[in-house]
Amino acid sequence: MAYRPTWQGHLRLSLVTCPVALYTATSSGGDVHFNLINPVTNNRIKMVTTDPETGPVDRSSLVKGSAVAKDEYILLTDEEIKSVKLESTKTIDIERFVPEDEIDRVYWDNPYYLAPAGGIAEEAFGVIREAMRSEGKIALGRVVLSTRERLLALEPRGKGILAYSLRTRDEVRDTRDVFGAISDKQPDPAMIEIARRIIEQQAGPFDPDQFVDRYEEALKALIASKQKGQAPVRSAEPDDTQVGDLMAALRASLQGAATPRSGRGRTASRPAATAKPARAPARRRAG
Repeated sequence: MAYRPTWQGHLRLSLVTCPVALYTATSSGGDVHFNLINPVTNNRIKMVTTDPETGPVDRSSLVKGSAVAKDEYILLTDEEIKSVKLESTKTIDIERFVPEDEIDRVYWDNPYYLAPAGGIAEEAFGVIREAMRSEGKIALGRVVLSTRERLLALEPRGKGILAYSLRTRDEVRDTRDVFGAISDKQPDPAMIEIARRIIEQQAGPFDPDQFVDRYEEALKALIASKQKGQAPVRSAEPDDTQVGDLMAALRASLQGAATPRSGRGRTASRPAATAKPARAPARRRAG
């Protein structure tokens, strides 16, 4: 299957430049999609573009507007928007190399694959890729995607380059806004030790094939049961662990943690001492 690129332009490392294409590394996922239906007629609802004063309007006649005050907009045509050209509109210029563990995971956003655009670009692309590989660091560049300039984190991945868009500081909320109200009181060290041993028993490698979207599977089962005229089955909400029962729950968990629960696909446990320590800021990786 041939994938359509999200963006096409050039990749540049100092004086070395080559044409490249950027592809989304993930699919939208999910086989279950919903439409709005009128239950009286069973007809699918159509969304009509409407002006509150004049009624329905043709979408092709519309322009974009940026609000500058209440009910006041600056109108921009597509041509005017396209006229704003930065170098990053068509070129990913590698600006610097940084250690991977300096980028907090909260900044990692969407993954892309970067590949040479055509056979003639492969040699220069390979030079840039292998130079990056030898550095062992994350390369940073910028690109304009969907009318926004995004910072990209680049690293070699096989014969290509894995690119992650990075969020800006303005997009990341301060943890104090959410965590600030949490008590500073430290949990019971004995309870932490039991929880740590539970973690040791459940430790194992990450295998994406072992994880499926259980919610979507449940939706498929619901749709299938309704097709057969069966009533849906509701799952029960879990009970919160009460403070007085916390130690008992931890000890019971430690006793049963060594036995994998069905459907979890857990691999055999291994002692924490032999496990490779995970780098705290490491990003999500594409499969």
